[in-house]
Amino acid sequence: MLGSAIHEALVQKKLNFEIFAPSSSELNLLDSNLVEEKIAQFKPDQIIHCAAKVGGIQANIDNPLSYFFSNVLMDSNLINVAMSQRVNSFFYFGSSCMYPAVTNQPIFESQILTGELEKTNEGYALAKILATKLISTVATQFNLDWHVFILSNLYGPGDKYLENNSHLVAAVIRKIDAAIRSSSNAVEMWGDGLAKREFTYVNDVANFIVNKIGETKSMPSVMNLGAGKEYTVKEYYEKIAQVMGFGGEIISLPSKPVGMKRKLMDSSLAASHGWNPKIDLDSGLLETIERYRLDRKELDGKE
Repeated sequence: MLGSAIHEALVQKKLNFEIFAPSSSELNLLDSNLVEEKIAQFKPDQIIHCAAKVGGIQANIDNPLSYFFSNVLMDSNLINVAMSQRVNSFFYFGSSCMYPAVTNQPIFESQILTGELEKTNEGYALAKILATKLISTVATQFNLDWHVFILSNLYGPGDKYLENNSHLVAAVIRKIDAAIRSSSNAVEMWGDGLAKREFTYVNDVANFIVNKIGETKSMPSVMNLGAGKEYTVKEYYEKIAQVMGFGGEIISLPSKPVGMKRKLMDSSLAASHGWNPKIDLDSGLLETIERYRLDRKELDGKE
């Protein structure tokens, strides 16, 4: 989702760049030899590393080793080659799950490694922390323009809607769409709905990243990028139901895992460097759901 949004923003801005944006089938980051070959061949001035193995709560609970090992391997392969070839500028994306499960809110960058991680996605979080520390070390030791942008949850066009890899907003859209299509009058919500989440529209992040290319040398090596507002899980269900025209019941399942109770980041450091997200949640949800319905209609036409 993020990689596609950044690629689209690069194309729309018509910058004088040659862009290499390979899919995972074209460049498998788990293959260190292939990574070395491709980077040596392309000789990039800038790498924007958006690739990751991601999934929902249940997938992370069921396969913690896979989320830990795959992300560590992908990140270390690319970072090692980029470092050895002295790629001048490197952008990496962390996650708010890197922060302790119980910590002061809103969360500042300095709170990484100040407490225990949320167990439901510990493997993924550890991989992100490791890469963040690697990049910060490389930036300092070799005086390179390398940066980590720690993201809140993202949503928007291109999100993943499958049951095993969707996050909250996409999962709710899929559930409510399924209920509407089956004429059901209820959807299930994991937990009691009181946990809070910060979601940022993906195009806000993409536009910021593209606009800052070549202007990040003075930025700190690690910065939060979040919308700065949080809503309860139940509020996300209610807002999405309203946009989609669903008037059925939302049934809570208190026994299901919900992850961290709250993780609102402080993005004031990024704001001092021009971060100013434009899309509010209501507008972003409307655009996301319209895109989902277009994609769903196209898929239905092929079935």
